[in-house]
Amino acid sequence: MSKVAIVTDSTAVIPDDLVEQYNIRVAPQVLIWGEETLLDGVDIQPEDFYNRLLTDSVHPTTSQVTPGKFREIFGDLLEKDHEILAILISENLSGTIDSACQALEFFPGSPIEIVDSKTVAMALGFQALMAARAAQDGASLAECKAIAKKGTSHTGVVFTVNTLEYLHRGGRIGGGTRFLGTALNIKPILEVKDGAIEAVERIRTRKKSLNRVVELIEERVGGRKPVRLASLHANAPEEAHFLLDQASARLEPVETVFTVLSPVVGTHAGPGTLGLTFMAGM
Repeated sequence: MSKVAIVTDSTAVIPDDLVEQYNIRVAPQVLIWGEETLLDGVDIQPEDFYNRLLTDSVHPTTSQVTPGKFREIFGDLLEKDHEILAILISENLSGTIDSACQALEFFPGSPIEIVDSKTVAMALGFQALMAARAAQDGASLAECKAIAKKGTSHTGVVFTVNTLEYLHRGGRIGGGTRFLGTALNIKPILEVKDGAIEAVERIRTRKKSLNRVVELIEERVGGRKPVRLASLHANAPEEAHFLLDQASARLEPVETVFTVLSPVVGTHAGPGTLGLTFMAGM
């Protein structure tokens, strides 16, 4: 068993088989729906979440992983003689890193490192996977941390939303505010840049917006090899497969992952969100 254990949070949406294969610990984000408090990916799964979101008159809110949950995870791994690398959602998008740092105070002097991925979804997931693969091959905690930190400049997220309403409501819209109030038939394209959501451009139709997402991913990859790609979608699987297929044909990735946005991220992005994430040059 690897001496270094990788911890991430549920917004990374790493498929279960990869989580199991590389012994990654996933800390669940928190979804609050009326009187219910649900653990992201544990108490509620994406399919059930998106079906309910379309019909429930009560809109959910979110909260970050609790310090107590991180304390539980860190304590368990330390008892098993692991060193710990936690690679987490951008601190500009969530208070998750703050919760992890609070938990760290209970383990003074312990071998625990925390890295801000500066991103979300499988852009975060790829950083965690690369560190976990290195750990499984015997890399040290410092080496795994260096891989994760390098990954922050080699990953990206480009996506389009049906409406900016959800991002605006959740306070996650960032530079996308300049697209508020645009015509209903305009499809905003956004990206996660330097840890925050930024506006890229406006496209007039859904189909054109999907084609533009592929073009932008190709531009962001910039010819770097190898390439890893993942879809992200909120209740739009057929279009997500189209996106991933189109990008794969252009970029010839060494790894592709089909993922759906977790309920906590979907709360802020809204139904119909579609995009791609990449890691290039690592």
